[in-house]
Amino acid sequence: MVSVSDTYFVYCACVLLFALLLDRVVGEVKCYHPLVGFGRVANRLERWLNISTGGNPKRGSYTRGALAWGLMVLPVPLVSYFANGVWVLQWPTLLRLGLDVLVVYFALGLQSLKLHGLQVYKPLNRGDLDSARHFTGYLVSRETSKLSAQDMSRATVESMLENGHDAVIATLFWFVVGGAPAVILHRLVNTLDAMWGYKNTRLHAFGWLAARSDDVLGFLPAKVCTLLYACQGGFFKAIKNAFRQGGIYKSHNGGWVMAAGATSMKIKLGGPAVYHGELVLSPALGCGRWVSYEDIPRSLLWVQRASFLFVGVVFLGGIITLCFSRFLDGV
Repeated sequence: MVSVSDTYFVYCACVLLFALLLDRVVGEVKCYHPLVGFGRVANRLERWLNISTGGNPKRGSYTRGALAWGLMVLPVPLVSYFANGVWVLQWPTLLRLGLDVLVVYFALGLQSLKLHGLQVYKPLNRGDLDSARHFTGYLVSRETSKLSAQDMSRATVESMLENGHDAVIATLFWFVVGGAPAVILHRLVNTLDAMWGYKNTRLHAFGWLAARSDDVLGFLPAKVCTLLYACQGGFFKAIKNAFRQGGIYKSHNGGWVMAAGATSMKIKLGGPAVYHGELVLSPALGCGRWVSYEDIPRSLLWVQRASFLFVGVVFLGGIITLCFSRFLDGV
């Protein structure tokens, strides 16, 4: 007899596929997106609790940051977890599937990523560097006023590959591992890291937990994303570069996925960039020719392929589980 656990991976694959298709057809919600409201509350809470507004971070910033993190991150996933156990699991399958699809859809950022990437690619393609610099500033925290076309191409491709993990693959991964509560937890943690996880005077202490928790939750899905990028070309070299180059990058998770993605695309990333007035030299990531603006849509293609490849693997795992279950029933 086939049990619910035997069909779990097939159910997950259906949820992920429908969420990706919904994201592709509808795109990002323009009004009343939950994460927009979350970000506004997070900004107000940070201004209220963070006392390291000038000079050196004051005593207590770590504690206040941890308190703010707990207030922003924990309530919704906990409520979702208990509601899932008490009510949602009792719902009809189609109703439960619809709710899970919506949760994953709101957490996904694939079409949003494509929109922001093409906003840089299109002006670069027609030689409009000022517009390209303007839209590059939406993607990265580095200074963009003096970036060349090659610099902007590098920044955008790096952002596409890294955010392909943060906004797409990690969401898919955590749904399979922990369902909707895990997806919500990761998305809130990742959003707070993007807002508070800077090593400047104001946020270095206050945002420490936000940054570290995102590193922890991103560790396993980053390795999965690395494999998915590597499967698209030069597998063994991509894995080797992810280990060697990504391991010395400023962000462990980001370094792994970017090194694997760049190697698979046969391009090189990394190099100097100015962050908050300071020159930062990043190690080379990948191998081949230096990145160009034509690689921006290619990097988006790599992310799209990785997402559907992940769904395919989950579905295949579900089919194998079902077949194995039926085999055991027949023994």
